[in-house]
Amino acid sequence: MKIVFITRSTAYTGRGGDTVQVLKTAEHLRTLDVEVDVKLSNEVINYDEYDLLHFFNIPRPADMLRHSKASNKPYVISTILLDHSEYDKYFRRGAGRLLKFFSADAIEYIKTIARCLLGKDYLASKEFIWKGQRRCIKELIKGAAILLPNSPSEYERLVEQYGLTAKYRVIPNGVEQATFNSPDTDKYPDMVLCVARIEGNKNQLNLIKALNNTRFKVVVVGKPAPNQLDYYAQCRKIAAANIEFIDYLPLKQLVEHYRWAKVHALPSWFETTGLSTLEAAAMGCNIVITNKGDTQYYFEDYAFYCDPSSPESIYKAVDEASQAAYNKELYYRILENFTWQKTAEETLKAYQAVIPHSAQPHETVIAD
Repeated sequence: MKIVFITRSTAYTGRGGDTVQVLKTAEHLRTLDVEVDVKLSNEVINYDEYDLLHFFNIPRPADMLRHSKASNKPYVISTILLDHSEYDKYFRRGAGRLLKFFSADAIEYIKTIARCLLGKDYLASKEFIWKGQRRCIKELIKGAAILLPNSPSEYERLVEQYGLTAKYRVIPNGVEQATFNSPDTDKYPDMVLCVARIEGNKNQLNLIKALNNTRFKVVVVGKPAPNQLDYYAQCRKIAAANIEFIDYLPLKQLVEHYRWAKVHALPSWFETTGLSTLEAAAMGCNIVITNKGDTQYYFEDYAFYCDPSSPESIYKAVDEASQAAYNKELYYRILENFTWQKTAEETLKAYQAVIPHSAQPHETVIAD
């Protein structure tokens, strides 16, 4: 079986959680004897080499549409259905405030066209211009062999938003078990860590407002998103002396920071998962995370949830997390359900449901 992953053209220049999902899924599928090539949406692809196309990020249909038609191959989609509309509508600054007058799909259409006009992205499918965001997404859903959301609630949001049902299989995100496997409880009690790309949706600004000039030592790890340098500058401008910024940490040092921190806080406006939150939880951190999105599927009652719009809510959650004992049941939940090896195994089952002849003898093919 040979698969091609097709992801956004900026996956490496503007790395995000989807980049990690793509690369880690590919890496672990290869351990299951699946051949995987990773291509960017702006690359020329020899479709004849592959049994199946695997797309990522359904909110970016312009990356997929041309390839889905030109290939004449079955395709699957890891939907990664983020919803940035609340932030876009109510909390963007400058000209971005105009977005509050548009629907979520219209906002994504405007953002896609703007990125391409500014030379920050590549429009792989020109028909996106006249078909629009919503029509393109519905067309892709109808044509997909199977959808691969990261949680049941993500699929439910997709159905609610687009009015279509489809064959699907939940493929959870994960952690690298060989790396993030030390739930130490000997922590610095007032150390708060936030590991994420610095951008409006991740909401570092409100985290800083919440924890400025408090007893907490806050370490913000991440590079600014290329198109949100003003947001990064604003975060730096308001940060008090107890806030430290580190733009990059090698893996060994990142693991050490997870090991030291009592709390990991990611008060995003929306998360399908929160990959750094999974990593932190596997390293014994109490976790503060947004109450918006699909986070409860992963963290159930083990997390401290906050309202991202409220610095007071963020502070309260961080304060409670800093004083609570770590529940090791969360660690076992992650190891059992949310590792990249588990992700690869579930992804392979989805492929086998689409290409039944690829199943090995005596192997059970499962399709949701």
